[in-house]
Amino acid sequence: MNHIERFFATVERKPVDRPASWLGLPVPSAHQSLKEYFKISSLNKLTYKLDDDIFAIEMPYHSPSSNAIYTALNFSQNYIGSDDERTLTVDGFFKDYSEPSMINDFDWPDPEKHISIAECERLIAEAPKDKVLMGVVWSSHFQDACAAFGMENAMVKMLLEPEMFQAVINRIVDFYLQANEIFYKATKGNLHAVLIGNDLGSQTSLMISPELIKQFVLPGTIKLVEQAHKYGLKVVHHSCGAIYDIIEDLILSGVDVIHPIQALATGMDPKRLKDNFGDRVAFCGGVDAQHLLVNGKPEDVAEKVKELCNIFPTGLIISPSHEAILPDVPPKNIEALFNTLK
Repeated sequence: MNHIERFFATVERKPVDRPASWLGLPVPSAHQSLKEYFKISSLNKLTYKLDDDIFAIEMPYHSPSSNAIYTALNFSQNYIGSDDERTLTVDGFFKDYSEPSMINDFDWPDPEKHISIAECERLIAEAPKDKVLMGVVWSSHFQDACAAFGMENAMVKMLLEPEMFQAVINRIVDFYLQANEIFYKATKGNLHAVLIGNDLGSQTSLMISPELIKQFVLPGTIKLVEQAHKYGLKVVHHSCGAIYDIIEDLILSGVDVIHPIQALATGMDPKRLKDNFGDRVAFCGGVDAQHLLVNGKPEDVAEKVKELCNIFPTGLIISPSHEAILPDVPPKNIEALFNTLK
């Protein structure tokens, strides 16, 4: 099977020669050690060195205040930080707002001014032609809504002033739908999948109740999934943490792949996921990035990959349990992960 055939067969839970794989997104501080270890001149060449199946293309977004779509909406008050950081711990713009009709007091950016169609086309032209191309658009409407008030304030708003929270999160969804439409049109016919998502879980539980997630978060998720499906894209939905209690709802929302199976989070045992949901949705992740990939030996990583392949002969894209490959992950453990698959 080639990379694209293997990806679609894995996602659709059909027989495969081996499960599909995805390295994830190495952070800039990890680039140099990876390039030195694998003897490559650029990170783009790592996909060939590892024989990886998926090549990620992040939506290009450039405004005076942000160079990433996930920081396009800067709601923070009195926060001094870099353009590529989002903070949830300071007061947000809407902290003291109670009137939904006033959401346009915030200076909402216009995606058309900050997403270059030419740059989207260039990224596609430079991407490998034999790999699965996955657009990374995030569209993190829940996380941004929390930032819009400040995390603690947002929790209170949901309970005491739900109309205000709903108005803000709806407007955020509209922003992402507009941004994604530009990206999807510019790359039409070239992408195979898209990565969206919100962190909804902590290490041990959901951040908010399943009922609140259904009320405030999933309506926007459904719109984002339907938009991607309209362009023929498989939807990989990201959420870190212990999210077992809403997997059923994510399936009903139409997602094709649930990412990243945070291996050490409560309730996220791969066999339990396979037994309860494996006939209705695919997964991505499973190789623990909190302890195993950081502190384990290559042979430990190899054993975990073999275990995952036995549990999921298909239906699992083997990947680290966090999309960001941090500099504390030894490259030899990345090598062991992919060598075991091959």
